[in-house]
Amino acid sequence: MGTNRRYEADYDRLGEERTLAGYLAKGGLQTLKERELDLEKEPVTTDPDPKPVRAWVRFYDYRMNIPAYARRWASRAVEIVFTARGKEYSTWVWTNAVSEDKVPRPRPDR
Repeated sequence: MGTNRRYEADYDRLGEERTLAGYLAKGGLQTLKERELDLEKEPVTTDPDPKPVRAWVRFYDYRMNIPAYARRWASRAVEIVFTARGKEYSTWVWTNAVSEDKVPRPRPDR
């Protein structure tokens, strides 16, 4: 049997969403600790129009590169927001765990 190239991107997205939902169900989403962020000393920028990014996130024993939005950032960390199965999540990750995402997608509700 051949592959369905017409809907290949949709199948990839659905598979990614299922995997993410499974990781969220198995283990808690990890975020950077307050002492790692040091936000009292670091200036934080808040973007009124969050930018699409891809970010590496951790779920205890699991890691995944997911599509998200960069909502706030400091010099060493970025707060990202993403949606999985209709629920919004946010977490802080190191700056080097985030890259620009040029794939257009709907913005999360703010």
